[in-house]
Amino acid sequence: MCGDMYMLGSRVCVCVCNMQHECLCCVLPNIQAYFHLSDGTAALLQTVFICSFLLLAPVFGYLGDRYNRKYIMIAGLIMWTLTSFCCSFITESYFWALMLLRALVGIGEASYTTIAPTLIADLFTGARRSIMICAFYILIPVGSGLGFIIGAGVASQTGDWHWAFRVRINPIFGLVGIALLFFFCPNPPRGAAETQGEGPAAELLPGGLVTIVTGVLGGSIGTLLSRSFRDRLPHVDPLICAVGLLASVPCLIASIFTASTSIATVFAFLGQALVAMNWAVMADILLYIVIPNRRSTAEALQVMFIHLLGDCGSPYIVGAISDAIYSSNPETSAWSFHSLQYSITICPAVGFIGGLFYLVAAFYINDDRKAVLQFLEVEPSVDQSIQKT
Repeated sequence: MCGDMYMLGSRVCVCVCNMQHECLCCVLPNIQAYFHLSDGTAALLQTVFICSFLLLAPVFGYLGDRYNRKYIMIAGLIMWTLTSFCCSFITESYFWALMLLRALVGIGEASYTTIAPTLIADLFTGARRSIMICAFYILIPVGSGLGFIIGAGVASQTGDWHWAFRVRINPIFGLVGIALLFFFCPNPPRGAAETQGEGPAAELLPGGLVTIVTGVLGGSIGTLLSRSFRDRLPHVDPLICAVGLLASVPCLIASIFTASTSIATVFAFLGQALVAMNWAVMADILLYIVIPNRRSTAEALQVMFIHLLGDCGSPYIVGAISDAIYSSNPETSAWSFHSLQYSITICPAVGFIGGLFYLVAAFYINDDRKAVLQFLEVEPSVDQSIQKT
């Protein structure tokens, strides 16, 4: 029961975290105009959060492997709730304060996202663990989609970007998540599942809906395929991730170059669903190839590299490429659209490279999983050994 209540709190928190990020993204042009920012300076607003997040993730991973995970998460979520609430009061003269608050939001989120999956791993085992991990990561696109819908809708109706945050949805649900974690979240010993259980076994509105549906659909399909074939194909998980990424490449490219037509939505839907297939499966892989007393650190490193090699620099890189292309023909009004269109093709190209890496991982995953099982046979009481040291 406590595990299920913890999952409810986790879902609320991860959903609301992503609602805020996508809400910021969809009102970024309004913020840019409000503060009279250049394109580069506006992109830094999101980059500041990402840098804070990825730099602090290893710190909280280290703490999560050694101290009470429940209280670390609660402290981080309190920080996240307060800073996200304060963002809605920034006036025109205090852009630096908005930058500072975005950096502080990274502190709260780094503490939560690096530790929560490790608690799931210690609360559930086997097929149920995979299902719970899937449920946890499905809320990432759900929150992102709701952020697009709510942020765009509120900003459009009020004409003021502040109201996209003044709705106070994020802080309210953040407090709900904190309460659920405080009263219902257990703090199980690290490795408890393995040692005591069965072992490891506007225009943005349609875009928001697509993000929600594809995230749920892709995450569910990926987990279903993993559970269906893992017994017969022990290396199936990285193969699912590889197939999802590689198959998404032509769909995403097609959606980019048909962006001015209605068929683009179909290609975008297929591409996002295929990408989402690897989210929950990837998290499950990490949990069964890493020993229990190092899982928070592993989650932190994963999060750090996801953002370091992904959305940390991608807004600036895509924007810089777009500006460079646009400068070659600035007199044509349609060229602004085409320059951005061409620059975004870097995203499916990176997805193709990621798919190749997953194919390579398929050759090694069985050995990694066996190594973890051998460790647990030698050191069955992982949490007690940490406390002694």
